[in-house]
Amino acid sequence: MLASFLQFVFSGITVGSIYALCGLGFSIIFNASHVINFAQGEFIMIGGMATVSLVALGVPLPVAILLAILATMLVGFALEKFAVEPARKASVTTLIIITIGASIFLRGIAQELWDKNFHKLPPFSGDQPFLIAGASLMPQSLWVIGVTVVVIVGLGWFFNRTLEGKAMLATSFNTLAAQLVGVNTKKVLLMSFGLSAMLGAIGGIVITPITFTNYETGIMLGLKGFSAAVLGGLGNGMGAVVGGLIVGIAEAMAAGYFSSAYKDAVAFIIILFVLFFMPSGLFGKSGTERV
Repeated sequence: MLASFLQFVFSGITVGSIYALCGLGFSIIFNASHVINFAQGEFIMIGGMATVSLVALGVPLPVAILLAILATMLVGFALEKFAVEPARKASVTTLIIITIGASIFLRGIAQELWDKNFHKLPPFSGDQPFLIAGASLMPQSLWVIGVTVVVIVGLGWFFNRTLEGKAMLATSFNTLAAQLVGVNTKKVLLMSFGLSAMLGAIGGIVITPITFTNYETGIMLGLKGFSAAVLGGLGNGMGAVVGGLIVGIAEAMAAGYFSSAYKDAVAFIIILFVLFFMPSGLFGKSGTERV
């Protein structure tokens, strides 16, 4: 019984780490522009698919990973520069629709550039599992969790120790005030899309040896990352991390103790629960707005 429980927890933390990275991507862009970027899942897909393609061409894995991250960041920059920035004075609803259109467009390009098949990367350090109290923990799961922790710590350093990070924080708190003190908010928005794309690519790369990837992989991962961001409080970085872990563990428990058929429904049930009972999420700021 304990072994089964631990197995579900390990599985939940592994996939929850990817949801956390995706949720962080949502939060970064939302803080910079109050836009919900529904193309976030496609960043995950591009990172994984690009790495698979480069490795197939004979590029060493570390180099392939770096090139795939850079390529995904370029896609993020292009999305902001050619789709979001020209419509920056439009309503939030219009901008959200633009990101949905970008998501569909990127999936179409991926289908033509690659194919409809599933692809997999080899595990980064073998596939011999570690046994803990009867439950097995794959080495790749440790990579997923470890990389997620490193990224979170790195983001904390970036936002608190660098001028660019502090500019992004200032913009998230008060865009007008940030402009008045000389912050280039256009550059901040561009950086937010690049940073969000980087997070998505990293998540897609480390999870591909476990879950495979194809041109549609980003749809469900993006929606579940959005669920994590909403649960934690949209715009709250640490909330997105906690929300991702909760969604991942809840999903694994539902699949293990009930049926795998309910696995994908868990994230959407959580979204509905949050919207009905705590619209600000676990760590979001509650309040009213005069209009």
